Amino acid sequence: MTYAAATQDQLLAIRVNAGIGDLAQSARFASAEPDMVEAIVEGIGQFAAGEWAPLNRLGDLEGSKLANGVVRLPEGFAEAYQAYVEQGWNAIAGPVDFGGQGLPFTLACNVLENLGTANMAFNLLPMLSVGAIEALEHHGAPELQQKYLPKLVSGEWSGTMNLTEPQAGSDLGALRSTAVPIAEGEHAGKYRITGTKIFITWGEHELSRNIIHLVLARLPDAPEGSRGISLFIVPKYHVNTDGSLGSRNDLRCVSIEHKLGINASPTCVMSYGDNGECIGELVGVPNRGLAAMFTMMNNARINVGNQGVQIGERATQQALTYARDRIQSARAGSPGRAPVAIIEHPDVRRMLLRMKALTEGARALLYYTAGQVDRGTLGDTGAAARAEVLTPLIKAWGTDVGIEVASLGVQIHGGMGFIEETGAAQHWRDSRIAPIYEGTNGIQAADLVTRKLGLEDGQALLGLIADILRDGGDEPSLAALAQDCTAVADWLRSDASLDDRLAGSVPFCTMLAVAVAGWQMLRQLRAVEAEDNPANAAAKRASVRFFLDRIVPEATGLRASAIAGAADLYALDTAQLAG
Repeated sequence: MTYAAATQDQLLAIRVNAGIGDLAQSARFASAEPDMVEAIVEGIGQFAAGEWAPLNRLGDLEGSKLANGVVRLPEGFAEAYQAYVEQGWNAIAGPVDFGGQGLPFTLACNVLENLGTANMAFNLLPMLSVGAIEALEHHGAPELQQKYLPKLVSGEWSGTMNLTEPQAGSDLGALRSTAVPIAEGEHAGKYRITGTKIFITWGEHELSRNIIHLVLARLPDAPEGSRGISLFIVPKYHVNTDGSLGSRNDLRCVSIEHKLGINASPTCVMSYGDNGECIGELVGVPNRGLAAMFTMMNNARINVGNQGVQIGERATQQALTYARDRIQSARAGSPGRAPVAIIEHPDVRRMLLRMKALTEGARALLYYTAGQVDRGTLGDTGAAARAEVLTPLIKAWGTDVGIEVASLGVQIHGGMGFIEETGAAQHWRDSRIAPIYEGTNGIQAADLVTRKLGLEDGQALLGLIADILRDGGDEPSLAALAQDCTAVADWLRSDASLDDRLAGSVPFCTMLAVAVAGWQMLRQLRAVEAEDNPANAAAKRASVRFFLDRIVPEATGLRASAIAGAADLYALDTAQLAG
């Protein structure tokens, strides 16, 4: 399973879709000059291919293992993570005041894209740390930032997100973990944390020197539901006043999950306060923990959408290699009967071009979203609102793309794709988690048709569609899809009940995501055709035309489903449906 970074397509997306040149005109991102950007994209691609990709299959086969409370990873993981830290990749977009390079979020996305394409399970470790940094930077008190951010930014310490409990999945209002204030003693002003959390990604390991858990819990006098949740920092090891590590906190990994994929990523059941001495520190305002955690989750949702790009790229590369080398049958209609490589057969070509077009489309959407996040950071309120609309699109559609492309990769391998030794099945198994965690794709679609639909009185979403029509309206398929998106959005905002909106949320989310991705791919094609590089233009033209001529019309066909309403969903009562 060889891997080579998609450096040129990444640079194109960063330049055209994220608009890195415009970002570099600001004082904050002035260092993101072309030479710097190219060095980062090429450098992380080489690092990922050389250091992390060789561990991907080993991590899948051996996985992470828990023994005597300690999680162990296969040989080579510790050294690869240390090299990642030492080379400064974790600090790319970290705050300058705490040792980061202060570069755009767009470039942090590129670091994660390359690492995740090389090794998706391993990449979850820095991905969660990036989110923890974001939450502390925006909501942590200065003393907490000074205490934790420098080593989180460097990667010497890693971070986690602790939301889910056995009885509380996506309904965070049902969580029961508690935080009791400490009035006296060495921990005065802190809190005793008690509770159990499940599905904690990289919740225990030995690769970083400390693990900084961000934990949602309730104060004793907290109101019921989601309005009564606070956020706490709970370190694996206490941190002394001089920054050195102290004794171990009262927390432990009870077990690790045996999963369909991402086997090298330890997904832990974490227990806090078994002995009544788990100490945590409050982040932000009491009972406002969800606001702080959602800062981290929004970051993570974009990065999970990134995983769709990652697995799509890896599966596409492997499928292309296999299709070029696998000789089978003569091409239909050819005068000779000599067998040819399967890449010559029309249906295999269709699948390969679909994989390539979907992956490039998801990448274009990813970097367009990242660029809007960066513009929001610079104070562009319109861009910040647009990023909010785009986030559920890249998370939901991006991860759906990852699954489809990985599945096509198995199909191209034929029977060998169903055999684990080829590695094609690993990509599909790894991809399947992405539509589930960080808010299922159904939750993303629901967010789109409720909160995001009404953002800025509807103009955040409708303005996005208007820009697609303004810039891409000369492309018939894209114009038709954008017009259908407008019609569905108008129906959702005016005539639809809440049940109707939720019933049509997933098809509408797909429609809008495909429209934005098609628009951004069209922008890429225009940029490439303006350059004197016929080979690049031909390759991009093939991907874009496939996307616009085949994938966009499929999304147009979802209009009827988006406005069908909820009545059919409840034609059977629960007993009839389940019986």
